[in-house]
Amino acid sequence: MRLILLGPPGAGKGTQALRIQEDLNIVQLSTGDMLRAEVASGSELGQKAKEIMDAGQLLSDDIMLSMIKERISKDDCANGFILDGFPRTTAQAQGLDEMLRSINKPLDAVIEIKVNDELLVERISARFTCASCSEGYNDKFKLPQQEGVCDKCGGSDFSRRDDDNAQTVAARLASYHQQTEPLIPFYKAKSLLFSVDGMQDIDVVTEDINSILKGLTDKKISI
Repeated sequence: MRLILLGPPGAGKGTQALRIQEDLNIVQLSTGDMLRAEVASGSELGQKAKEIMDAGQLLSDDIMLSMIKERISKDDCANGFILDGFPRTTAQAQGLDEMLRSINKPLDAVIEIKVNDELLVERISARFTCASCSEGYNDKFKLPQQEGVCDKCGGSDFSRRDDDNAQTVAARLASYHQQTEPLIPFYKAKSLLFSVDGMQDIDVVTEDINSILKGLTDKKISI
């Protein structure tokens, strides 16, 4: 299963991607993680990316697509992948489609998690993570079962991002609406888009996504 999760920052894409990853045994691919790994490997692509970043410039779409193409060719992506953080623009989406078609690995679905801006500001401003394992929590929606102790690893050191404040979140949402939201009609026109209500409880959102994925799996089996 090859997927993209769409939605504004704080919609819950990371949480849902981890659950899909565990359920379907597919890999969540963060472009940030891929980039760091590529640079650390010392590969030709990694060296080129490092030079561009060291010069204070943005990486071109071609470099990003080459990096993704290289990553999804690895054995752990044989069952599929979830793209996290890419594409962010229609031009990137078009490039991604062309690249995936060229290696016969087209997308199966794009799942949009819909949440209103007011709730997103509240969610993001209240979130924090375990410093040891990066498990995510939220003051209003998801506290550790035992106060001060991570449910996943038992750690007691938590951190909050400096940019998780109302002003910065509003700017990030504006960027999403301007640059990334146009991907919704783009993928809808390709009959790849499915939408879920991200205002629901996290587990209900998971159930809705699982229903979509089951329908896609059943359709593949019947073909």
